[in-house]
Amino acid sequence: MATPAPPSLSRRSLLAGSLALMAPVVHATGTDDAARFDRRILGWANDFKEGDAIAGLAAADDTQRAKARTQLAALLLRDVDDNPLLDDDLQRALRGSLDAGAHGTTSSWTFGELKAFLLASDGMQIAAIARGLSSDAIGCVVKLMDNAELTAVSAKLFNPLPGTRIGARGYLGARIQPNSPTDNPDDIRWQVFDAWSHAVGDLLLGTNPVSSEPEQVHAVEAALQEVLHSFALEERLPHCVLAHIDVQAEVESRWPGSTALWFQSIAGSDAANATFDLTLQRLLAHADSRKGRYGLYFETGQGADCTNGHAQGMDMVLHESRKYGLARLLAQRVAVARGGPPWVHLNDVAGFIGPEVFRTRGQLVRCCLEDLVMGKLHGLCIGLDICSTLHMDVTLDDLDWCQNAIAPAQPAYLMALPTRIDPMLGYLTTAYADHVRLRERFGLRIEPGMEAFFRELGVLDAQGKPGARFGDTAWVYLQYRRRKGDVRPERRIRAEALRRMAAVRARGVFLAGNAVPTLADDVRRIYDDGKRSIRAEFDDAFRRDMAASVMLRTQARNRDDYLLHPGGGETLDDASVAAIDALRQAQGDRHDVQILVSDGLNALALNDAAQRNAFLSRLREALQRDGRRVAPGQIVIERGRVRAGYRIGERLFGGRAGRHAILHVIGERPGTGHHAFSIYMTVATGETWGKAGKVDHDITRVVAGIAATALDPRRAADDAARILATRWQGG
Repeated sequence: MATPAPPSLSRRSLLAGSLALMAPVVHATGTDDAARFDRRILGWANDFKEGDAIAGLAAADDTQRAKARTQLAALLLRDVDDNPLLDDDLQRALRGSLDAGAHGTTSSWTFGELKAFLLASDGMQIAAIARGLSSDAIGCVVKLMDNAELTAVSAKLFNPLPGTRIGARGYLGARIQPNSPTDNPDDIRWQVFDAWSHAVGDLLLGTNPVSSEPEQVHAVEAALQEVLHSFALEERLPHCVLAHIDVQAEVESRWPGSTALWFQSIAGSDAANATFDLTLQRLLAHADSRKGRYGLYFETGQGADCTNGHAQGMDMVLHESRKYGLARLLAQRVAVARGGPPWVHLNDVAGFIGPEVFRTRGQLVRCCLEDLVMGKLHGLCIGLDICSTLHMDVTLDDLDWCQNAIAPAQPAYLMALPTRIDPMLGYLTTAYADHVRLRERFGLRIEPGMEAFFRELGVLDAQGKPGARFGDTAWVYLQYRRRKGDVRPERRIRAEALRRMAAVRARGVFLAGNAVPTLADDVRRIYDDGKRSIRAEFDDAFRRDMAASVMLRTQARNRDDYLLHPGGGETLDDASVAAIDALRQAQGDRHDVQILVSDGLNALALNDAAQRNAFLSRLREALQRDGRRVAPGQIVIERGRVRAGYRIGERLFGGRAGRHAILHVIGERPGTGHHAFSIYMTVATGETWGKAGKVDHDITRVVAGIAATALDPRRAADDAARILATRWQGG
């Protein structure tokens, strides 16, 4: 393999020239001048994103960005590899996972030479050297490419899942996401039937659970597994409930054979993974246990580390690349465990966090292209959730443009929902109809085994085009009933199907098949309501009802500041800090539970007095019945985020004897069609509360989707009290 020709200017002269143009530098350690570089250039070289700016890692302007890219192009790969920005257990494990021979081949290349090689070489040549590329090197080289170059490189790289065409050239898979606001098995089943009526769903049935309690996770697993078993599809695609991997392992232990593919969100450093209650050692142990057909499924997304307070001086692209390095490492362990190619894939949930990471459709496309190249260079089968939250500047109509711009880069798969709005999470993503459109426009195929199944159902014809039963969800249900031995006349089963579909729709879960004339209008109505929910604040009636509460504010100056700068919503203003200190003194040690109420992203959920009061009164009754000493009044936080509750807990309970809990009720998930709130429950000892920053999401449990039209507030209160009781013993 020939090494690309070096740039026309010498590397040393480029370094000297660019350093002279930079601000004062902080050099990495090194023994010669060529190995010294300003680490800030790695962030400055990025395309602009709000998340890097908030972390203080973005270039000041295009001129500084161009200079940083010039300097980065002149660096040797070993300049970065020998001076890692983070030195933790994960970094050392990633270094040990590299192919030593391939790493030696490229370590003396400049990043400019690596870019040239990637653009000039074919997929096999790239794969040969990619095994030796570190995650930091991969994260650096994508900074030097424009969108067309990223697309060209991605379209040459394919890492299909073993025994399938998912992730192969010319194929576009689909991960069905049949979420339900209440984990209702009927909601879940009917979204699967609906997907299959559109010939969508050849990768995975994967549901985000409302509750991550093992019993509830098992119930959802069973619903998914039953559908696959009824159609004899267990060997063609797996099912998965996206609970914490420890919970999935517990479910499998208690109900052997109930799980298939195991899921986990992962981060790019030890500290960031701790936010997910993960250690590298536990992840490796889980990977070593995966000896069956289906291995592991990961989700990532640029900005998660930074918004969780773990930027650690490293930009979002480099954090994301390290996540792929961790996935590569775990895939290697699965391969050893099962003695063959691992069924491991990764979904980049590119736009799920919000405008604090990036805001526009152009940034969403850029992020997806960067991540596709980084994932594929890590040897991963990588798909995308080309998605947006409702507080970003990306509309329903923008998604067509984004999908069309990204499809030529050949993601292994995309998400798949009946419409572009998730009924439980309330964000924008890929609809079943988008898969049909993209397959037709770009000549993309379905995995052959599932394509044969869709032809058998009659939803595709012999040429793989929409067939006579396309979009007929009731027909798919009829086939389901027949496979279960139901011999009733077709008309009766079809009538039952229509009734049950109507019941699902009445619960706010869209179905695209057997079309409802108002579906497009319904989706637009939900979208518009979500936009209103995000901008809403506590109304006068709420304030009157809560007049006896302790009223606090965060440092977010207004709604725009709150949406764009999460840190402000996590930190109390000075007057509120003083109010909490006064409350601590007044309460003494008489209470061990404090209830908080924040507007969050959906103040309308808390402005609804009927559902709010039904929940709070039932919760207090249940807690008192369990012997908890609940403070008599709520604390109300205006423009509050979840971490604001942790800061209040520190000041109220730090140093107190025994366990104490913060129960934080917060408006969430605008765009689901439900004005819903969640309760975040955090139990810790006074000693733990007394350590600033110690309490975080990893020890918090949540009940979500609480609304009169979703998870009944009284039932949710009972669930919260039950979970709190278990946490009190071991939390």
